[in-house]
Amino acid sequence: TDAAFTGSGRHFATVDYSGALKLWDVGTWQVVREYDWQCGPLTCLTFTADGSAGVCGTADGKLVVMVRFASEEDGRRNSDRPEQSAWWAETDKCLTGVEFANATEVILPGGGGADDADFVQVMRGRITDAAAYDAMLSQMDEFAESMRETRPDVLGLVTVRVGDDGYFDFVYFSSEAEARAGESKELPPDVQAQMEQSMAAVAIDEYLDLKDPWLF
Repeated sequence: TDAAFTGSGRHFATVDYSGALKLWDVGTWQVVREYDWQCGPLTCLTFTADGSAGVCGTADGKLVVMVRFASEEDGRRNSDRPEQSAWWAETDKCLTGVEFANATEVILPGGGGADDADFVQVMRGRITDAAAYDAMLSQMDEFAESMRETRPDVLGLVTVRVGDDGYFDFVYFSSEAEARAGESKELPPDVQAQMEQSMAAVAIDEYLDLKDPWLF
């Protein structure tokens, strides 16, 4: 079990082996919100230095955190803050096998992610054909528009390139049930061709399903 104050100090969060996170109002000491991500016991909890985001660890699960900055300089400046170092010193106690990936190329087709998504799928992989990948990126806005028309369950998309040949895709869905139903639908020929072009340029190493994401 663990507990921590939010950045504003107005709320107090607790986690335990039931798998639930509870957010308490410190004025009334009543639970104002409760989350259950169905990911097993929660063992630790901490908030970022500015209080804008929280991270909790599971007994046997994985954690994915994506933080976007206006520029690489802003990201470096945040990392150099003493408060951020103090936050990470506490957060690191909750985690093992941590991997960091800095991406300076961020593509936000159709406007990027969606904070109202109830399900996010992350794809981590390698770029196997750089020329084909670049060609695919040049058509991402068109692809996002086509997906909005044929797959209304897809609310947003963020693509980032990491290093010379790594990439991550973050796909935001209205719900997991609607995403699974959408996967079984036949796509129009032009959209299917775009999808196949995308898949031909990469090799996917891992899928991660975020079933109850925190988005803000």
